[in-house]
This record gives sequence, C-alpha cells and structure tokens, in this order.
Amino acid sequence: MDPALSIRSRAEAEAARLPTLLAHAEHLASTVLLGEHGRRRAGLGDDFWQYRAMQAGDSRRMIDWRRSARSDTQFVREQEWQIAQSVQFWVDQSASMRFQSAGDLPTKIDRARVLALASAVLLSRSGERIGSTDGGLPPRTGSQQLARMADVLITDDEQDYAAPDTRGMLNYSRAVFISDYLSNLEPIKTAVAEATDRGIRGVLLQILDPAEEAFPYRGRTIFQSVGGTLSHETMKASDLRDRYLERLAERKAELAALCASTGWRVHCHHTNQSAQSALLWLHRAIEGAPG
Repeated sequence: MDPALSIRSRAEAEAARLPTLLAHAEHLASTVLLGEHGRRRAGLGDDFWQYRAMQAGDSRRMIDWRRSARSDTQFVREQEWQIAQSVQFWVDQSASMRFQSAGDLPTKIDRARVLALASAVLLSRSGERIGSTDGGLPPRTGSQQLARMADVLITDDEQDYAAPDTRGMLNYSRAVFISDYLSNLEPIKTAVAEATDRGIRGVLLQILDPAEEAFPYRGRTIFQSVGGTLSHETMKASDLRDRYLERLAERKAELAALCASTGWRVHCHHTNQSAQSALLWLHRAIEGAPG
C-alpha cells in the first residue's frame, strides 16, 4: 500500500473515534451531579499571579506586550483564579493499558480515556481550565478545548509502559494521573514529589482489569506484554498466584504511602465496575484533595 494512503487511512480511523469518545464522555458526565465549584470558591480573585512564557494554544490576546517587550520571549499574564482553576491530566496510553481479559470488558485505556474526558467535561462546565501535564495542551476552557483533549487522548503509545510528562504543569494547579501503575513506580514517585513541591494538588486513579486483580490463570500459560517485548511461559500458572497477589498488594501500598506523604488521593477502579462511580470519586477527589 502507498505509505501516504496508509497514513491517511489510519488518520481517518483515528478521527472517526473522536465523536464516539466525546459522546461517551458527555453521557457519563451527565449522570453525575456537579455542585458549586470553580471560581466562586472563597479566597480566589483576580489578583495578578505570575508571568509565564507563551505556549502553543494560547491566544495572542493573552500576551502582556509590556512585559514581552523587555525580552525576546512573549509572556502571558496569569491571574490567581486561572492557576487555581487549572486541572491538568496525564493519561497513560502505553500498550499495557490496552489489555482486556474478556471481550465484553472495555480495555483499561478506553475506560481511562472516557473517565478523563468526562471529568474534563464536568470541570469545563463549571468554569475550570483543563489541559495536559506535558504542556502540549495548555489549560483552557470551552468546547473546543474538550475536542482538542479528545484528540490528544486517542493517540496510542507503542511502548509497553509510560511515565508522566509533567513539563507543562502550572505551579499551584491540580493534577490527575490515570494509569494501571504496573511498571516501575519511581517515575511516578518523582513526578508526584516534584509536583507537590510546586504546590500542585492531585489524584492518582489506578485502573485494572479484573483478571489483573484476581489472577485466575491455571496450568500452562504464556504471559506476554501487550507490546510484545516481554514474555514468560509457565507450566503451572497457579503456583505464581500468591506471589503475584503479594506484589500487587505491595504496589498498592506504595501508592497509598506516596499519597499519604504528599496529600494526594488514590483510588483503584476495575473495568468491570461502574464508570459512573469512578467518575464520581474522581470528581470529588479533584474538588477536595487536600493541599
């Protein structure tokens, strides 16, 4: 096949997923009642907060020309309420997240995408600015921002596991990390610690397939990473169950300890559970995560 046609075909297939993802997120968001939120909170005002370098997606109307005239960089003037109302997302889109143990279950990444976008819908409706932690999607409001976020969320990462890219996170904003957290936790710990040092409050949402929680395997089994880079064969999978469950419990305990020490919140959601209950937890945690 002509490479150009192949790229176009893949692009059209990706684009076709956008309306479905947005529709699912809008429907899920509509099932959750949202209380008073956002800029109306006590203690927030229009006081100047900081200058920051202009980023992709910023409007030229946001530029502070007087400050920019003193350097070769264009600067944006941010207000206190804009920082406090910014919620930035990192959704793990690595191959590990594409696992599903049964055809009637969503993949972990499908559930993660819907929950992230549904949460963004609720936040945007209440005046919050939403964006990505990597700086590729600076926090903004409005339906166009939701469409941009959906576009970002449908891009798969081919590596087996991923770590948060936090280069674009704003000081004193809020963050949402969504992953299965089954890879090396050190990058997660580093990202959370650095964010906390910058006054960023956040939540960790762990998404697991029920088989990853129960380990129902017996007899001869070949365990292979979704990306295909790791493989292990055993003749008696049941012999691995206790050790696996022990390590999974240790992993959850590490996440809990990390959040206890930084003031973040953590929750584990399984793909056979209600997406609505996970969204409700996520939204309440974003609202009330202690700083």
